[in-house]
Amino acid sequence: MQYTSLVTGGAGFIGSHVVTHLIQAGHTVVVLDDLSGGFKENVHPKAIFKEGSITDTSLVNSLFEAYPFDYVYHLAAYAAEGLSHFIRKFNYQNNLIGSINLINASVNHDIKCFVFASSIAVYGDQELPLKESQKPQPEDPYGIAKYAVELDLENTRKLFGLNYITFRPHNVYGPHQNIGDKYRNVVGIFMNQFLKKEPLTVFGDGKQSRAFTYIDDVAPYIAKSPAFAKAYNQTFNIGSDLPTTIHELAQEIASVMKTEAHIHHLEQREEVVHAYSDHAKFNAIFNPTPEVTLSEGLAKMAEWVHTHGARESSTFENIEITKNLPKSWQ
Repeated sequence: MQYTSLVTGGAGFIGSHVVTHLIQAGHTVVVLDDLSGGFKENVHPKAIFKEGSITDTSLVNSLFEAYPFDYVYHLAAYAAEGLSHFIRKFNYQNNLIGSINLINASVNHDIKCFVFASSIAVYGDQELPLKESQKPQPEDPYGIAKYAVELDLENTRKLFGLNYITFRPHNVYGPHQNIGDKYRNVVGIFMNQFLKKEPLTVFGDGKQSRAFTYIDDVAPYIAKSPAFAKAYNQTFNIGSDLPTTIHELAQEIASVMKTEAHIHHLEQREEVVHAYSDHAKFNAIFNPTPEVTLSEGLAKMAEWVHTHGARESSTFENIEITKNLPKSWQ
């Protein structure tokens, strides 16, 4: 059966990979992306590309009128978790209100399933590994917005019958990532700094730990998730099981980039120190293949990065609060 799917953020990192898997599975795919963090070159040539924002209600509604969508894959977000403290209005407009525009349209057009990319940022600082059974306690506006969308999907399911699947990915890296974004995605930031022969900037002592996840351990499962009936109206952690400190990551990247890591320590910023999650629930439903090791995944990304070259780091122009803003972001 031929399906038609909308992918928001389909010119971005995870979204572009999801688009590719959907097209390979025979879907007709419409991509909606404002290119604020993605690139048109990332979009699969067989996808229908529409440039625009999920905050544009009339545009969103017009797309649902024009195309008989079966599924919505909502991956558009401004995912600069640390910066979200200082761009609160922008964060909520893009990550919450824009999501509600899509949910409203999905209800009105009887979408079969709404697949949402949330984040482990919803958990905040809790006992590790993080599990879906824990009550979210987000500690930044980005996590708050993501959790609010999760709650709205639960409510919308009860009242209107909209099926959903929520994924909470974490620290995903790989080809198509915007390595020129200095506010998010530490793997991309480090690789870009290596290419530009700059020191690696590390907030605090570098002992923070995350479980870094290669894109092939995330995108295929998000794409095919509506085929799993037991996944409907459920929330899943998705990503690597192995936590790595930022200092260890720097050394791993130095190895695949075939150079030495020169680290410049910045002042500690407000962030959760350790974050990695349990994936037993995901494994039970999706039966995934063994995860890509960090060294293997970094080598694949490094090959892509060397081919595409460094990107200039852009500065976010509309900072709303400058108080306590890290100096490196000013």
